[in-house]
Amino acid sequence: MALLTLIVRHAQAQATLSEQSAACNAVHHVEARLCRWLLMSRDRAGANMLPLTQEFLSFMLGVQRTTVTAAARSLQSAGLIRYSRGRLELLDIAGLEEGACECYATVKQCTEELLG
Repeated sequence: MALLTLIVRHAQAQATLSEQSAACNAVHHVEARLCRWLLMSRDRAGANMLPLTQEFLSFMLGVQRTTVTAAARSLQSAGLIRYSRGRLELLDIAGLEEGACECYATVKQCTEELLG
């Protein structure tokens, strides 16, 4: 029964993530969404260095590559990230959290409540 409970909770967490991401993509600015996505990637990878290309980020954010370039430059200029040739380093986690929309905290809280 414990395994079934864990599977159901995981499914609930994934559904919340999907729903929140769809809403986020519809209403939030690309820089806030990029901050959210980078923080979520860091949470799952457990590292501040992420091997992410602009093409992959554009796919994940649902925008053109040029839009990712502009958003990444903005975050880099603010000292939040360092980005070069598919290697993205998160420099200021607190700054990224401040720049992210509320969707990051919502999904993180839900995941912690469901999965611990």
